[in-house]
Amino acid sequence: MTPALSVIFFTTASGAGYGLLILAGLLAPFGLTPANRWFGLAAVLLALFLASAGLVASTLHLGHPERAWRAVSQWRSSWLSREGLAALLTYPPAFGFLAAWFLARGPSAPMAACGVLAAALAAVTVFCTAMIYASLRPVRQWRHVLVAPNFFLLAGFSGALWLAFLSRTFHAASVLPSALALFFGLSALAVKLAYWRAIDRSKGESTIETATGLGRLGRVRSLETPHTEENYLLREMGFRIARKHANRLRFLAVLVGFALPIVLTAAGLACSPAPALIIALVAAMLALIGIFIERWLFFAEATHTVVLYYGRPA
Repeated sequence: MTPALSVIFFTTASGAGYGLLILAGLLAPFGLTPANRWFGLAAVLLALFLASAGLVASTLHLGHPERAWRAVSQWRSSWLSREGLAALLTYPPAFGFLAAWFLARGPSAPMAACGVLAAALAAVTVFCTAMIYASLRPVRQWRHVLVAPNFFLLAGFSGALWLAFLSRTFHAASVLPSALALFFGLSALAVKLAYWRAIDRSKGESTIETATGLGRLGRVRSLETPHTEENYLLREMGFRIARKHANRLRFLAVLVGFALPIVLTAAGLACSPAPALIIALVAAMLALIGIFIERWLFFAEATHTVVLYYGRPA
């Protein structure tokens, strides 16, 4: 598929935002984050800013962005519609969570109710985002059991890194956010490597014989391609990236998006507050850059079965 920067930014930024909101919503009601109300304000607003920035960017990929609101009406049959609806439903409890945290200055029943509900809806939104791609049978690289876990773990990883940075900013001594970042980071890396290995080794179920329905007659080959030059289908669904470039980008994604943030997060646990704060910020920023590269590859390495009609492997 042709990588669309607006959608790549959307999945990167909104994933971090929803990951941060999920962790804050589940940890804060139990006193596992700083009770400081300004910390709560910063955490929830940053989460909503990242999620909202991603959602706004995603509308740029639409042919008619002004009609984006109509997509919500198709929630019975469309994962895209369900994602939009879940994203909208997340805002009321998220703002309620923020208000309860800011006014109560500590754990309370309204804060717990709104926080858990906001976290649940944020998780549903991430799941719907993953299913937009995982539900597409014609794209074998997306129709994979590891796609949804990868989305969740990347959201948790980037969200935990930002939570760790905010905790350091407000002089919190808790190591929980950093520990969560290490857990999600190592898990996300393991799943990503397994996903890459799986799509490299697997072959699509469809072939030119099954696509044309002529397989019973023997081996099928095209005498002439359907078009004499690149068309919309080939540009959008037949994007090809050279294996050597893909391998280099994979290495870069692992280095910048996983290895360096994980090492820096671990090192920050042994540092004094001032250096640890800078390390936490650098780790969070590197993770976003690396995940952006990983998201680009997620689209660039995906091929629609329609390319079989053009003599290309799917």
